[in-house]
Amino acid sequence: MDLGTFGIYTFDFEHQPAALIRDSVQELEDLGWRAVWIPELLGRDAFTHAAVLLASTRRLNVVNGIARIWSREARWTHGAALLLADAHPGRHVLGLGFGGQPRPGVKPLAAMTAYLDELDAMETPSPRPAQPVRRLLAAYGPRMLELARDRADGAQTYHVNTAHTAQAREILGPDAFLGVEHAVLFETDPDRARALARDHLHGYLETPYNVAKFRRLGYTDDELADGGSDRFVDDLVFWGDADTITRKLHGHVEAGADHVAVQVIGVEPGTSALPRWRSLADALLPSKAADGLG
Repeated sequence: MDLGTFGIYTFDFEHQPAALIRDSVQELEDLGWRAVWIPELLGRDAFTHAAVLLASTRRLNVVNGIARIWSREARWTHGAALLLADAHPGRHVLGLGFGGQPRPGVKPLAAMTAYLDELDAMETPSPRPAQPVRRLLAAYGPRMLELARDRADGAQTYHVNTAHTAQAREILGPDAFLGVEHAVLFETDPDRARALARDHLHGYLETPYNVAKFRRLGYTDDELADGGSDRFVDDLVFWGDADTITRKLHGHVEAGADHVAVQVIGVEPGTSALPRWRSLADALLPSKAADGLG
């Protein structure tokens, strides 16, 4: 699964009109980005969203990060993934995750295992694509990472530190794909940067699954209180100038990530992250000529 070393993760397209999305994603492709990751959060269906992005571009990989298993039955996921793989060979990645609010009495590992069992047993009249569906699982704990290793092409992680990336690589082994999302903020003033980062992290500190994840990452309850300690904030949001951000992002690669999906935060409402994506392209991507794009 060759998505390049760095890609873009964005919530922006969840609330933008189709024309602006097309313009933005086409510029991302022209800049040399090889992968865009999209969530499923604000109401836009994961596969319709992916189809729009794929149809608007020629080479770009589109990764569902994530399609929630509770949003649709396995047969609909199966059919949609086959169609996208057939229509856009080698360019769509099916990222699956538990997602959403806690479900009393439901264990994420058991639910995901059952969902994969349904997917793998599915028969459909849909034509088989020339290239198979590529599948990733959102995974943090050891057992879900093992499931991603054994039942998918690998794992994707969200809001983790570099120490977790090293642990995940050890569990996944050398061959499974590991994609890591990380938030970045172009702000050099420490007080302002941490205030903006705390705003971004606030909602994640109010959900039990995320708090449990952060505890597993080694943060104490005191560090997770009152918006998070400076150490927690600095680990989860890389802030500073482009050189500082670039250096920190490479830490995930050095720890074992195959790919880092960069989420730009701190963009004013109603404006585009494109200026930041351009700056990141200059800092993180090989030249267009070296990639054969010039």
